[in-house]
Amino acid sequence: MGVFTRTDEYTSPIPPDRLFKALVLDAHILIPELMPEAVKSIDNLKGDGRAGSIKKINYVEGSQLKSVINRVDDVDEENFVYAYTLVEGEPLVVEKLEYITYKAKFEAASDGGSKNRLVSNYYTKGDVVLKEEDIKAGRERALGMYRVVEAYLLQNPDAYA
Repeated sequence: MGVFTRTDEYTSPIPPDRLFKALVLDAHILIPELMPEAVKSIDNLKGDGRAGSIKKINYVEGSQLKSVINRVDDVDEENFVYAYTLVEGEPLVVEKLEYITYKAKFEAASDGGSKNRLVSNYYTKGDVVLKEEDIKAGRERALGMYRVVEAYLLQNPDAYA
């Protein structure tokens, strides 16, 4: 098994506490509401959303994906850190990967917004070599959700304040 690591960094005019609340703590409510054309629901299969919980993201009919299952590994509300493992559902996982771990950290920026880092570790099956195009769709989906939530927070300055 090999490991392919990818780090993405984003800046936002939204402070880290608001982004964390919206994207992490209330994602199960907010994402399906803001993106009904893509995400049908986010369900807690086990737990309350904290570490050890199992979450299932259900996509709308006709989507490339039916659902994915994530295990929540860490929710640090004080330091705005969220870690989880994609364990089931992504075609890439079934075909080429054992699993994918993600760790997101939201930090304050000097301009009042935030600097946000997402570290993704892709654990390959056997001697599989992972290519950038293999992970592109998943990264684009994640960034799309991030941007939709960011736009919502910009339009609603009192939300998650």
